[in-house]
Amino acid sequence: MWYQKVIQIFKTKDIRDKVLYVLVVFALYRLMANIPIPGINVENLRNFFNQFQVFQLLSTFTGGALDSFSIVMLGLGPYITAIIIFQLLTMIFPALERLYKEEGEAGRQKFNQYARIGAVPLAMLQGFGMMALLQRQGVVVFANPLTFAAALFTITAGSLLLMFLGELVTEKGIGNGVSLLIFAGIVSDFPKNIVQMAQAYTAGMFVNYAIFFVMSVVIIAAVVLINESRRNIPVSYAKRVRGSKMYGGVSTYLPLNINPAGVIPIIFALSILLFPTMIANFLGAASGWVGQSARWFSTVFASSSWTYGIAYFLLVVVFTYFYTAVTFDPKNIAENMQKMGGFIPGIRPGAPTANFIYYILNRVLLVGAIFLGLIAVMPQIVGAMTGVVSFRFLIGGTSLLIAVSVILETVRQINAQLQMREYETF
Repeated sequence: MWYQKVIQIFKTKDIRDKVLYVLVVFALYRLMANIPIPGINVENLRNFFNQFQVFQLLSTFTGGALDSFSIVMLGLGPYITAIIIFQLLTMIFPALERLYKEEGEAGRQKFNQYARIGAVPLAMLQGFGMMALLQRQGVVVFANPLTFAAALFTITAGSLLLMFLGELVTEKGIGNGVSLLIFAGIVSDFPKNIVQMAQAYTAGMFVNYAIFFVMSVVIIAAVVLINESRRNIPVSYAKRVRGSKMYGGVSTYLPLNINPAGVIPIIFALSILLFPTMIANFLGAASGWVGQSARWFSTVFASSSWTYGIAYFLLVVVFTYFYTAVTFDPKNIAENMQKMGGFIPGIRPGAPTANFIYYILNRVLLVGAIFLGLIAVMPQIVGAMTGVVSFRFLIGGTSLLIAVSVILETVRQINAQLQMREYETF
């Protein structure tokens, strides 16, 4: 039973210390998320997030830190963006590709160090853009440029501090620290959302709430199913004799994930839709055709509109294929398989194997891309069908995928460590 696992975790000193370490970092993160930058107009801030729901979705990933304009309002966004940019740059610079793919753990560490350095200017750029937008909207008021600069450096330092805490959790805790901090930010809004749902409930909304909870269960089950689904390609290895030993002669499989790109396509699509919206908001006060075009764009691509939802869905599908093409190379897999004496039954080694893997990948990826696109726009669908908006950002899009992925991966690591200690005892 699950409670026996919990008891076993807290009986095992090493695992207990790691879990407690993660919980202490979570508490520190939530404390920082509630320390605001001075000069905020609370009423204007609430109206701003009600008007622009794209920013409300971004605030979901920071656990409301953006809502309260706290010192960690940027969350881990700059660091994640830097990692994505450097992964894309591996397609352009062969030296960076060799560092990431061929130089082992030392190369990965150096690659991550480059991403950490790149996160600094990205944090300053994102912080400047967000603060300038909020200042233009009257949400926050800075007395002079020096105060603006101090606030900018504060939120940049807050984002870098979160990155440092994430690295510490990865090193001394359980699981991936960055993913766990994002997960903590997502689930921290649960109590507030429960209160909001209770306050918004009326006698005539029982059916809507029932539909909402049924859809929630179905969506979560579908996310778990797709997240864990694999398409296994059988692989056999020929027998080889080296010296007095014989190798190979076994059969295994090559697993292809239904959704190999994870949540990255949703992040890409959200960024593509977010930047034009921010630019349109900047230019909305301008006169002439520039201001009219900006106001029209803001109206048409408002986050609650069907136009926004359709564009969001299509971009997620496109970026799923794009990011998979960047990170998954069938030709390289076929070459490595041939070097190890492996082959797919009925398929010749080399180029035919690469073409076969590419063919299977495209068929599997179509299902994953469409599912990912539907999950991305699910908040709009759920809100339109039920009228319940308190939890709709938490049962759709990146937030749910991250939460499910982090929970499953953390449970796997805890089970692996428990089994390892049981094996040592045995």
